[in-house]
Amino acid sequence: MSALPFESSRRLTGANLFFAGTGAQLEAGAADAALIARWRERVEWARAQLGWPAGEICARAHAGGVSLALAAPVDQLFLATEVNEWALCAALAAHAPQRTAELEAGLRAAAAESAAPLPSPEPPPVLAADAALARFRTLSAREARPRLRALIDAAAARDLPHTQDESILTLGSGAGGADFALDALPAPGELDLSALRAVPTALVTGSNGKTTTVRLIAAAARAQGWPAAWCCTDGVFFDGELQIGGDYAGPEGARRVLRERRAAAAVIETARGGILRRGLALSQACVGVVTNVSADHFGEYGIDDLAALADVKLTVAGVVRELLVVNADDAQLRAKAGQLPRRFPRPPPLGWFALEQAHPLLAAHRAAGGATCGVRAGRLELFHGGAAHDLGRIGDMPLSAGGCATYNVANLAAAALAAAGLGVEPAHIASVYARFGSRAADNPGRLMRFERDGVVILVDYAHNPAGLHGLLQVAARLRPPGGRLGLILGHAGNRRDSEIESLAHAAAQHAPALIVVKENEAHLRGREPGEVPRLLTAALRARGIAAQSIRQRDSELAAVECALEWARPGDVLALPVHAAPARRAVLALLGT
Repeated sequence: MSALPFESSRRLTGANLFFAGTGAQLEAGAADAALIARWRERVEWARAQLGWPAGEICARAHAGGVSLALAAPVDQLFLATEVNEWALCAALAAHAPQRTAELEAGLRAAAAESAAPLPSPEPPPVLAADAALARFRTLSAREARPRLRALIDAAAARDLPHTQDESILTLGSGAGGADFALDALPAPGELDLSALRAVPTALVTGSNGKTTTVRLIAAAARAQGWPAAWCCTDGVFFDGELQIGGDYAGPEGARRVLRERRAAAAVIETARGGILRRGLALSQACVGVVTNVSADHFGEYGIDDLAALADVKLTVAGVVRELLVVNADDAQLRAKAGQLPRRFPRPPPLGWFALEQAHPLLAAHRAAGGATCGVRAGRLELFHGGAAHDLGRIGDMPLSAGGCATYNVANLAAAALAAAGLGVEPAHIASVYARFGSRAADNPGRLMRFERDGVVILVDYAHNPAGLHGLLQVAARLRPPGGRLGLILGHAGNRRDSEIESLAHAAAQHAPALIVVKENEAHLRGREPGEVPRLLTAALRARGIAAQSIRQRDSELAAVECALEWARPGDVLALPVHAAPARRAVLALLGT
């Protein structure tokens, strides 16, 4: 594989960063315009020879090289990855023929390691066009599933969503869906598609606030009388009950939710990793939400800055039909939302939320009849369907922590627009907001507030500088005169050193009297034990935090125990806990 000019190659099984359909993508090193042009010519040639429909061919430069992607039929994706690889290697060999044998050897090794479910034919991969095409045609015939394409086309004609994995095709969703084995698909004429339907479905993405927003939308759907299924970083749930635990904010979680036959509504958390690795798992949704973008995970999959991250999050626009809810307080999202008509053939109507309903963008959008949500005179106002709806006083909503948690105010506004877009009555949204967050079970792991022996304790998931800053702002507002701030601090290992240091800098800005640097033992992700704590400690010291204010523990639970032992009445402890087992242990320690 070392001889190949690309680092990774993958199938795109749904709407993605490049286009709204299926295809293939590879990550290559540096490529000049001439090489990209030769690659594009070969992709176009192979596509025409194979009889594929016309589609997007995209080259996206980034700091680490270039992403090369091509649209392809849903039943030709293993072949599409090989066509993509061949096109690049053949383009390179055309300029450097002395590398032909080396590149062919690399392609043979790549084919041998392929996850394709069908055996590779002979002869093996070659760069010569005629021989390569003969191989492609053999692969195409083996991979083809005419009934799969026909069923998907028939479902699309009836505006039915679909999702699939390696063995199952699902048409419709929730209580209106049905599953079919890929190796025993019916012909479209053998299936009564009129018996299938889609349940109201929302997709939620963003850097922070996704899980809270998902839970709010699901609670509103349940208040409407719809049994709801949802997925998030804590698992898959139905009607308030955990079905399977773990991080299900990706394609597998989406499929499980859409295949829950008891569900009358579906809410899906969609993280950036799944979008970048495979694309979205479902073909359509009623509503999408993009909460915000903030610096996190840079350097992965060719995403190096906030502008690119905004593009990733706004991928949901490729499948949303009725309302895309976007944060008007986020400059990157404001700018990128205006570019959606150039990116997708049918961009959805926008709904804007902000902390202030008087935000100029919201005011203009309302004047044009658009949906908005924000705070007016201390009350959350939803404008939807041409009418304004008072959802209640912000200070009375438990999730807002008396109005201190402005990031949760934003989550409340976003979820209100999404719920209304699904068809939930504003009165039901208001009833949920009056109580949501008053019980620990409402929003576990997110801004959970406790008091123990005069110490205020905040348990949260803050995992990046923006999230930590928001949590510590709440802690500062809850701290009485003379009280001290204590904090535990850790990070997952799959972040760049600069991101780990930025988290420490965000903590130092709030001058905690105690920082317990923790090993995030469940998320080492390639780092050696102790490596992340050392980086955090050095960054804290560089930002002026005294050595005596820093302690270090080798687990999340041990860090919490250290902070609790240190605290005295009047103090506030901010405890970002990330692993679910650690959170359960912490909550047990706190007596919940």
